[in-house]
Amino acid sequence: MEIVENRDRVKKFRERARELVAQMTLEEKVEQTVHYAPAVERLGLKAYNWWNEALHGVARAGVATVFPQAIGLAATFDEEFIEKVADAISTEGRAKFNLQQTEGDSGIYKGLTFWSPNVNIFRDPRWGRGHETFGEDPYLTSRMGVGFVKGIQGHDENFLKAAACAKHIAVHSGPEGIRHSFNAVVGKQDLYETYLPAFKACVQEGHVEAVMGAYNCINGVPCCGNSLLLEEILRGEWGFEGHVVSDCGAIEDFHAGHHLTDTPAESAAMAMNNGCDLNCGNMYLYLKQAVREGMVDEGRLDEALVNLFTARMKLGVLDRKEENPYDKIPYSVVDSEDMRRLNREAAARSVVLLKNQDGLLPLDKASLKTVGIIGPNANNRRALVGNYEGTASRYWTISEGIQEYLGSDVRVMFSEGCHLYKDRVEAIGNRNDRMAEVRGVCQCSDVVIVCLGLDASLEGEQGDANNEYGSGDKPNLNLPGLQQEILEAVYASGKPTVLVLLSGSALAVNWADEHIPAIVQGWYPGAEGGRAIAEILFGQRCPEGKLPVTFYRSHEELPDFTDYSMKGRTYRYMAGEALYPFGYGLSYTEFSYGKVQEDASTITDAGVTLRVSVKNIGSVAGTETVQAYVKVEGKDTPNAQLKGICKLHLMPGEEREAMIHLPAKAFGLYDQEGKLQIRKGVAKVFVGGQAPDTRSEKLTGKKVTALSFEIDELV
Repeated sequence: MEIVENRDRVKKFRERARELVAQMTLEEKVEQTVHYAPAVERLGLKAYNWWNEALHGVARAGVATVFPQAIGLAATFDEEFIEKVADAISTEGRAKFNLQQTEGDSGIYKGLTFWSPNVNIFRDPRWGRGHETFGEDPYLTSRMGVGFVKGIQGHDENFLKAAACAKHIAVHSGPEGIRHSFNAVVGKQDLYETYLPAFKACVQEGHVEAVMGAYNCINGVPCCGNSLLLEEILRGEWGFEGHVVSDCGAIEDFHAGHHLTDTPAESAAMAMNNGCDLNCGNMYLYLKQAVREGMVDEGRLDEALVNLFTARMKLGVLDRKEENPYDKIPYSVVDSEDMRRLNREAAARSVVLLKNQDGLLPLDKASLKTVGIIGPNANNRRALVGNYEGTASRYWTISEGIQEYLGSDVRVMFSEGCHLYKDRVEAIGNRNDRMAEVRGVCQCSDVVIVCLGLDASLEGEQGDANNEYGSGDKPNLNLPGLQQEILEAVYASGKPTVLVLLSGSALAVNWADEHIPAIVQGWYPGAEGGRAIAEILFGQRCPEGKLPVTFYRSHEELPDFTDYSMKGRTYRYMAGEALYPFGYGLSYTEFSYGKVQEDASTITDAGVTLRVSVKNIGSVAGTETVQAYVKVEGKDTPNAQLKGICKLHLMPGEEREAMIHLPAKAFGLYDQEGKLQIRKGVAKVFVGGQAPDTRSEKLTGKKVTALSFEIDELV
C-alpha cells in the first residue's frame, strides 16, 4: 500500500510549530532538544520522552508481542509480510501509549517515536549487532526497511500511527568495542552502492519520519555532525523533511571519543549546525551556552524545534483525542490471540532449511516412540528473543514447543548437553559434566534434535547489560564452548540427528554440513518460536525462509573487521565459495519453472518486466521465493546482485505466474564519485529460487534461468 500524506495538513503543522517555538524562551527551547523533553506548562505542552524501541515488537515497556528478531524477519524475503508485522507492532505501541497517557506515564520507552528499523548493512558476520538488521544486501534491506516503516507509520493521511526511525546513518557495522572512537574510511562508490540505498528507500518510498546518526566517524567526520550525510545527502539529494536524532551518547563522543572538539558546547554546536535536531543524551543542554556565545544561530535551533514539534503533531499527541483515529485502539489488543497467531506465522516463515539429506525432515510423529532433545539452546528463552526485546506473557522454547506438539503420544527426553559457552554446566562440576547424560538420551531415542548456537549474551551491542563479553562482537564463527563436542557425541551414537541452530548471524558449521543429515536455521524466533519450529520439524508447516546473509566457511577468509571496503565481502563481492549462500533455503516440496518471458530484449528507460510460470510439483503446499539477479558485464563489476523478488504460495499441483519488474536503475552501477551510471553494454539476468552461484547449484541440484540483455545508450 502506498503512503498518502496530506501535504496541506503537514504545512499547517509546521506553521503551528513555528508559532509555538516563537513563544519559547531560549532555555525552554534548549530543553526540548534532548530526548527527555520536559513539560512547558505555560504553553500547555506536556512532557515527552522520544526514546522508544520496536525492533521486533514494542520493547522495554512491559508485555508486548515478541516477534522474531529482525534478521529472522529478513529471511522471509517478504516486504508485504513485514509490513503486516510492523503494523501489529505499532497497533500494540498505540494501545500501550493510550493506556500510559491515561495513567499519566510519560517515561522512557513510553512514547510513539520508535527508533527502528536498523537498516545498516550486515557486512561482516562477526558484528554483534548484525541480528538487528535485515542482512547483507542493499536491495533486500531496502525492501524490508520500507515495508517495516510503512507498517509502523500507518496509512492515515492526517496522522502517523507511530514514527519509525531509520538507523544508523551511515557506514555502521562494527567493531562494537571501538564504536565511540572509530573512523570508518569508505569510498563514495561503496557509500552510495552499499551503505546508503536502504536509507534512501526508507526516506523516499517509506517517508520515514526520523533518521538516526551513527556513533562512528566517516572519513574523519562524526556521523551525527556530518553535513555531507545529514544536509547534502539526506535533506538535499533525498528531500528528507523529518527529524534527525543522534545515537545515544554519540554527541559526547565528538570530544570524549573522536577528540575532534574540545568542549561539550563545541560538540553540541557541531551536531546542531550540521543537521542533528534531537540529542539522545544531555549534550544539547550546552546549546544554551553555544547560542549565547555565537557558536549556534538561534534560527537553526528554531528550525530543529519546528521539525520536532511537527513530528509530535503528525502523531496527534498535541491534539484532541477525538481527532485521531489511533487514539481509539484499546489496550486489549496487546498480547491477544491474533498477535500470537501472527507471531507464530512470522517465526515459521523465517526458518531456513539448510540441509535435508534423504528427506529426514519432516519427522513422522506416528513412527516415533522417544525423541531426544539436547543442547544449551533447547530450553533457552534468551535464544528466542535476541536484543531490543519486549516481555512476552508466555515463551515457547524449542523443547517446550516440541513437547506441546507431541503431547503424551511420544516420550521426550531432554539434556542441556553443555553450557552455551563455558566448559561445564555446574560451576564446581567437572569439564563436560553433562556428557554421560547426552549419551544416555541418545541411547533411548529414536531421533535426536540438537539445539545449538548463540544468544544475545554472545552477540549484541557494546555495553549491553545482557552481554557478558562487553563488546558484543564474535571472535570467530565457530560454535562456542563445548557445543561441537556435544554434536559429535550425538552423531557418534548413530541415531538420526537434526541440528537446530538459533543465532542471529552466520556460523561456520562445516563439520555439521558434512555429517549431520538435517540442519535448520531458526534465528532468534521470538516468543512463539518453539511452537513454530516444532511445526516445521514435524511437517505441519513447510519451510520457506531464505538466507539474508552468507554463511562463510571461516572468518579467516574475510577482510579485516575494520576494513569498510566491500571488496571480498558478502555475496556481491566475495571470490570464494560459501558454505551456505545468500538467497539459499530448501523446502519440503519441489517447484518447477517454465520459460522466462521478457517484454524487451534491450534495456531502456522503461526497464524490463519478467514473467515466469512456477508450479508446485511436490506433495505438500509450499511457498517459493522467486529471485531475480542482475550481473552487469565488465571489468571489476560486482557479482550478480539481487534486484527483484516475488513470493508465490502454491498448493500441490498448483501453477501460477511470477512477475518481476526490473527498472533501468537495476542495471546501473555507481562510479568512484558515487554517481549512478547506466552504461551501454551487456547484462545478464538470472531468475529462479536461488542465487546464480555454483554452491547453490550443488546444494539444490538446480540451475537458474539466465537471460542476456543489451543496455541501450539512451538510458
